[in-house]
Amino acid sequence: MTWLGKAAERIAGAAGVLASGATVLCLVLICISVAARYLFNLPIAWIDKVAGWLVLAVVLLAAGETQRRFEHIGVDVATSRIGPRLARLAHLLGALAVAAVAGLLLNAGLEAVAFSRMVGMQTEIEGVPEWWVQAILPAGAAVLLVVALAQAVVLALGGTPPHLPTGDADPTSGDRMLRE
Repeated sequence: MTWLGKAAERIAGAAGVLASGATVLCLVLICISVAARYLFNLPIAWIDKVAGWLVLAVVLLAAGETQRRFEHIGVDVATSRIGPRLARLAHLLGALAVAAVAGLLLNAGLEAVAFSRMVGMQTEIEGVPEWWVQAILPAGAAVLLVVALAQAVVLALGGTPPHLPTGDADPTSGDRMLRE
């Protein structure tokens, strides 16, 4: 594995840990909210907002790790039928497409953060600037971009990125998960 691949793996792994933490925190907050609302008749309005932000963090921070493991939606049935050279090209084009989208998301996220900071936008929760929440978008997009570019480089140079699907098993059988 190249230094770029190792760096991408570490970055995606760290983002995945943060996404896992956001998942646990979201679960805890929702449990507290439900208990407060239905056991004590004391709804806590800010928890619903924060839980929504945490779901956003889960999705965006886990995207890089999901890409690294080639677990995004793919057409394994098609790539298993077109032969190894065309399958490699399909994976390369897929990684480049993901990198392009991640680049667009990164740019859009940076612009949103800059605008929110410039005009001083605030969330509905007092003291929480909007850009704190919006910063999740460029952070997740940057991780996804690094991972997709690392995969594209490895594929373009003739290497095999870790977790690259081989297409030799039925994608719905669960065999793929057992091999990884």
